[in-house]
Amino acid sequence: MFVVHKQQLANEKVDRLKNGYSAYAETEELIRLVKRRIQHLNLDIFEDHTDLGSWFIPNNN
Repeated sequence: MFVVHKQQLANEKVDRLKNGYSAYAETEELIRLVKRRIQHLNLDIFEDHTDLGSWFIPNNN
């Protein structure tokens, strides 16, 4: 059985954002964790919230 650690998954998604790639989160808990990390790191990210989850897209200046 494969266990996914939500903290590790959130860290991997934020790492993608820091490298300029988009990330997708489909559960409310994961969305909350990613948002918290984005705020803590003060990243410039656009969030597109849908009925199925949220896309986090880095704003390229």
